[in-house]
Amino acid sequence: MSDLTLADLSKKMAEIDFAILSTRTEGGEIAGRPMSNNGDVAYQGDSYFFALDSTRTVADIARDPKVGLSFTGSKGLLGAPPIFIVIEGRAELIREKPSFEAHWNKDLEFWFEDGVDTPGLVLIRVHASRIHYWNGRDEGEIRV
Repeated sequence: MSDLTLADLSKKMAEIDFAILSTRTEGGEIAGRPMSNNGDVAYQGDSYFFALDSTRTVADIARDPKVGLSFTGSKGLLGAPPIFIVIEGRAELIREKPSFEAHWNKDLEFWFEDGVDTPGLVLIRVHASRIHYWNGRDEGEIRV
């Protein structure tokens, strides 16, 4: 078992832009989709993602806020496996513009051309309850 701290994981996550956000659909199936972490990489147990209110992602979270996140780092040194991070948590849907501004990154305008004024914009906050990671041959778990 490895002893990475939340601060250690934050440094490693800073190098990973996309996560897979998994939700439970209306029919009970698991649905996953890639989401950018918006440059919010000072990880303290919360992850932030933007979506549109009309998406299945938002509908799934409104129905069942229990979600999963998975991150995969780039290849390790000398061909070693990358770091893998799996997070279990609860999602919250935020619709207040000041919160959008606090987590906005100009690169997001690729998807949301009107920036924080995009109609139907929603900020998804995922608060971790359990984090499991594999870092080469080391693995560990952090409860948040």
